[in-house]
Amino acid sequence: MAKKTIEDVQWQGKRALVRVDFNVPMNDALEITDDTRIRAALPTITYLAGHGAKVILMSHLGRPKGERNEKYSLQPVAEHLQGLLSDIQVSFVDDCVGDKVKAAVEALRDGDVLVLENVRFYAGEEKNDKDLAQAFAELGDVFVNDAFGTAHRAHASTAGVAAYLPSVAGFLMEKEVSIMGEALANPKRPFVAIIGGAKVSDKINVIENLLPKVDALLIGGGMANTFLAVQGNDMAKSLVEADALDTARKLLDLAKEHNSRLLLPTDVVAAKQFAADAEYTVRKVSELAPDEMALDIGPDSIKAFQAEIKGAKTVIWNGPMGVFEMPAFAKGTFAIAEAMVEADATTIVGGGDSVAAVEQAGVAEKMSHVSTGGGASLEFLEGKTLPGVAAIEDK
Repeated sequence: MAKKTIEDVQWQGKRALVRVDFNVPMNDALEITDDTRIRAALPTITYLAGHGAKVILMSHLGRPKGERNEKYSLQPVAEHLQGLLSDIQVSFVDDCVGDKVKAAVEALRDGDVLVLENVRFYAGEEKNDKDLAQAFAELGDVFVNDAFGTAHRAHASTAGVAAYLPSVAGFLMEKEVSIMGEALANPKRPFVAIIGGAKVSDKINVIENLLPKVDALLIGGGMANTFLAVQGNDMAKSLVEADALDTARKLLDLAKEHNSRLLLPTDVVAAKQFAADAEYTVRKVSELAPDEMALDIGPDSIKAFQAEIKGAKTVIWNGPMGVFEMPAFAKGTFAIAEAMVEADATTIVGGGDSVAAVEQAGVAEKMSHVSTGGGASLEFLEGKTLPGVAAIEDK
C-alpha cells in the first residue's frame, strides 16, 4: 500500500486521533452482541499505546440522525474495550468536541486511551462539516484512519479531519487495502470471483470491474435469475429485475469480450412460497413450474462452482447464493464457504451477508481475509476511489 502507516511515525508523547469502526450490534440492554469490529482495531490501539502515544478514539454507532441519543452512546463500547485491554487505561468522555473533551485529552498520560462519544450525535459529521472536522483535528497531532468500514464515506471524522492533520493508516486499514488491492491488481491465477445477492442492479459496477480481471465469474443468488431469464429461461415466480435485463445481456457480452467464463446456476432449489417452512424441490433452471421460485442454487450448480473454487489460486466472494437466512435455502451459500476453506488459494470475503455466512458456517478464521467493511469493500471491488483512503498521505 503506497500510503503512510502508523509505523512511519514516532509516537512518543504525541496525540494519536484515531478513527475506528466501533459500529457494533447491541441488544436492548445495550450489551454488545458481536465485538468483531472492536477486536479488529486492537492491533492498532495496542501499537500506539505501546509506543507512547496518547490514543483518542472516535467512531460512529448506529443512526442517531445528528442528535444525542443514549441508545447510541459509545460508553458501553469503552467499557468493553477496557475489558479487552486490561493493562491499558481506557476512559470515556460523553462528547466528541468542546472544552470537556479537550480537558479529557489533556489529562491523558502517554499510553492511555480515551474513547469519545458518537460522532454522529453531530449533524455536521455526515455532511463533512469543515468546522466540525477542524474541532476534531484540534484534539490530535496525527490522524490515524483505521476504519475501513467507513472509508467510502467523506465524513468529517474520516476525510474531513485529514485536511488539517498529518494522516496515516492503521493496521486494519492497511491490511484491508493491501490484501484486496493486491488481489485485484496482481492476483495469483486462476482468479475466481463469486458474486451473489438479490439484484443485478446492486452489483453492476462490481461485475464490470471484475470481468476484465478474472478467469471465471460465478453468479448466484436472486441476481442469477435475471441472467437466466436473458438466456431464455422462464424463471416463473422467481425474482427477476425486468429493468435490468438489458444490463445483464451487456454483462454476458462483456464476459465473452474479455474471454472470462461467466458461470450461472444450471439447477435451483425451488419453492412455491418465500418461507422458511416452505416445501421445496430441486429443478433444472429450464424446468421451473409456473408457481415456483428459485431460492438457492442446486446440487449440480454447487458441484460446478466448487470445482472452479478448488482449482483457483485467488478467490473473492461477495453475496450469498440463496436465501441463506432460511436453513432450507442455505446449502449453496455454505457450500461456497466450505469450498473456499478447502482451496489452496488466497480467499477474500467482502460484504455483510457473505461475512455473516462464513461466521455462521464457523469458517471465518480459515479465510485469508474477511473484510470489516460491507459498503466499503463493495465500492473497492467496483474500482472506486474511497475518500477515507485517498485522504491518507502517500509515502
